[in-house]
Amino acid sequence: MSYEQAARDAGVDLDMPLLRAGNFDLVAQVHDTLFVSGSIALAPGGGGIAHAGRVGADMDVEAGRASARGAAEAILASVHQHLGSLDEVLRVVRLTGYVASAPGFGAQPAVINGASDLMIEVFGDAGRHARSAIGVAELPLGASVEVEAIIQIKR
Repeated sequence: MSYEQAARDAGVDLDMPLLRAGNFDLVAQVHDTLFVSGSIALAPGGGGIAHAGRVGADMDVEAGRASARGAAEAILASVHQHLGSLDEVLRVVRLTGYVASAPGFGAQPAVINGASDLMIEVFGDAGRHARSAIGVAELPLGASVEVEAIIQIKR
């Protein structure tokens, strides 16, 4: 099965409208490496962000995981829209996840598993990656989770 089909089977809208909240590229390509800007979970149809607030105060770990998965969906859409196909991906190299966390909240790795799990669901072993999960006080636009990626492509 192709990565494109695996993403669609996982419910990812690869053609979703993407949010650019500043003067930067969503994807920067250097040779065979894509650097994907921090992405957040978006409401269906481009209606703004989903899952606003801080994990451990405004939402539980499961809602945080859903937010991380939504951020990973936005990463996949960014890569698809940049390359024209996810089938050009060789492997996911690294994810860095930032979790807007309530004081004392320490389960950031469990939250970012939502993003990691989707990468493995779509890419199989090629989706296994190095990762950091970092707790922060606030994220842009009130998002609960932001995830950035480094992805190697076949070109």
